[in-house]
Amino acid sequence: MIDISNLRDVVDKNLEMYVPWDHIRGIISRHDAGEVIRMKLHDVKITKMLFILVAVGLFIWNLKRRAREAREAARLNRPLPASKFSPIEPLVDFNWETTEPLKFRPFKPKYHLTMGLQTLDPADLIPMDKTYKERLALRRSLLEQYHETVVAVNDDSDPRTRAAVSELYTYLMGTYLPCRYPTMFKLHETEYETGKAVMVQNLVTGELWPVEVGKGTATITALETLIKTVDEDFLILLPERSSSIEKKKGDEEEEEERKYILEAYATCYPAGFDTRKKLGHRLATIHDPVPGYKEKLERSMDRFFDKLEVGKCVRRVNWSVTTDAELFSAFGNKIHGGADDELVPLKMEDLDLDQTFVRCERQTLHRLPSSRALVFAFHTYRYPIQDIKDEGLGEDLARAIDGLKEGSVPQIHFYKRGPVWGEAIKKYLRS
Repeated sequence: MIDISNLRDVVDKNLEMYVPWDHIRGIISRHDAGEVIRMKLHDVKITKMLFILVAVGLFIWNLKRRAREAREAARLNRPLPASKFSPIEPLVDFNWETTEPLKFRPFKPKYHLTMGLQTLDPADLIPMDKTYKERLALRRSLLEQYHETVVAVNDDSDPRTRAAVSELYTYLMGTYLPCRYPTMFKLHETEYETGKAVMVQNLVTGELWPVEVGKGTATITALETLIKTVDEDFLILLPERSSSIEKKKGDEEEEEERKYILEAYATCYPAGFDTRKKLGHRLATIHDPVPGYKEKLERSMDRFFDKLEVGKCVRRVNWSVTTDAELFSAFGNKIHGGADDELVPLKMEDLDLDQTFVRCERQTLHRLPSSRALVFAFHTYRYPIQDIKDEGLGEDLARAIDGLKEGSVPQIHFYKRGPVWGEAIKKYLRS
């Protein structure tokens, strides 16, 4: 608001500047002094009114400008429409710095090899917590050190793969993240490369990324950006080109379940395998090392993957124990036991409790609506073994370790390297 308290002094000075007092005295000598005063006051009133009108005009213009800027900001920060995906409920006041990681304790007295799927709200697809910034730094380091291991595309010339990666990327960067976590991601319209583009700003790191995969952008670059943006690993699967085969049985025609192939991935936390060796293979081949998979899961997995509908999202959680394995465990398998491995038991006193964890993967599966690709994603959690004991769940985990040998596939105990850590962990938990 403009200050008009000294308006009279301003007017007096202005009048004296443009009308010298000698001239005024001449006027007074010829006119009544009262009339001159009235004329002067009249001029003051006009000037005061002009100042007020200008001030009010500026005030109204400023209000309209701010309202226009607010509308524009709201428009630009509105997530990109994704009508083919399920609606996402925003976490308006979400604070990643105070949010604890999800806690899973999937211990059962007997281990049965099943899919163990549960329906997942699509809004919960990507979890965030206080480890976010630290994990992103680790992912960047792994991307630089082990690029070919953590990110790859099977056939960059396959338009199906590019379409799938682009669809996942645009949904996450342009719709899901700014909608679900508005305190962490914000959309902007800015000049980028060839012209105006909508960008997403990571408010934690300050980085700006395009929300769409440009024509000149390599498919693998989009996957690299996802690695730098979310602490989630992605496997993208597409049906084998020759898998839609019709078999005739009498007068009936039966279509086989399509076999899905791993066509691209962005995985920083492989649990005891090199993802490069899985690329381009069927689900069954990928799961070859898992005891009992072919007999108990292969057919039902193929059927479920083939029939999964758009809009449905499922999850499962697995668990294992590690005594000296890092989050990135692609080499020197310290998580799974192979057929030719000689596993040497640990003693309880040899356990390094600072390096002993229950490792859980929160695995999710959903289908992209346009490309029809399947996205298998997983978020890896590590819980110190000391925490399990402090929570009073030591006996539950000890029984679950024994249950690995008593379920539907006893060989899973060896596969999870139970002979190495099983007795030592049980003794510690019961001590």
